Amino acid sequence: MKGQSRPHRPVDGVLLLDKPVGLTSNAALQTVKRLYQAAKAGHTGSLDPLASGLLPICLGEATKMSGFLLNADKSYQFTCRLGIVTTTGDAEGEVTATRPVGPFSREQVVSVLQRFTGVIEQIPPMYSALKRQGQPLYKLARQGIEVEREPRQVTIHELQLLRLEGEELECMMRCSKGTYVRTLAVDLGEALGCGAHISVLRRTAVEPYDASRMMLLDALRERAEQGLAALDEVLLPLDSAVMQWPAVRVRGDAAFYLRQGQPVLVPHAPVQGWVRLYEGEQHFLGLGEILDDGRVGPRRLLAR
Repeated sequence: MKGQSRPHRPVDGVLLLDKPVGLTSNAALQTVKRLYQAAKAGHTGSLDPLASGLLPICLGEATKMSGFLLNADKSYQFTCRLGIVTTTGDAEGEVTATRPVGPFSREQVVSVLQRFTGVIEQIPPMYSALKRQGQPLYKLARQGIEVEREPRQVTIHELQLLRLEGEELECMMRCSKGTYVRTLAVDLGEALGCGAHISVLRRTAVEPYDASRMMLLDALRERAEQGLAALDEVLLPLDSAVMQWPAVRVRGDAAFYLRQGQPVLVPHAPVQGWVRLYEGEQHFLGLGEILDDGRVGPRRLLAR
């Protein structure tokens, strides 16, 4: 019937989407959810419309694993346009200053990059989704309002110079959650004395995932024309998001009690930390945690 929505289905898995430039993360999520006819879906950390690259999308029961991806280290490849400062720290903002650039040697730039490696403090940009009294900062910024922001500690694990050509500086970075690449570009520009903004930004990894299995939206649409089974073929399993933790396998009564929310004693289990729980060899039950008394307590179990 006209106006009747398509039925939603219980599909579970992780899709590694290559988000295109110009699309919001939520718009990308809704497109994927519609293609999969999924009853439930969520993404694992927004990318600006200006940015492209890896956006893991969790479908169904995989949404229970999304928090771990939000907290994961991430990698980016980005280009700074030196000599131009903008209101937003990227190419979408209004130009507020232009300054002469260099010339810089590779050694000079590498020396500056080293100053931003390790644990550093960043002041979140006004053009961000952080909220002040329930209002996103970017909405305040668009009204010309600037509020004080507390510095935050982030960790830059790796920051490499890939290319230095005239007024363009291209880098690769691996960093902790909560790192603002735009803020880093602005700070790099100030450290070089010429100012800068982000002109190109691409996310290449969200641990434990890299870019090798990303899917373009056009490729997903082609699969959708072949049927839902073709779409499901490119989903990664639920436990792929939490492979950093050891596996604990249970059988019989132990699996039953875990499902009832009760901790169980498992011989030869790890002595502490989070674990992946399996019934038998392969059936993923969800996540557990080793308790002080050595038992395995269920923490985030799947419904199916």
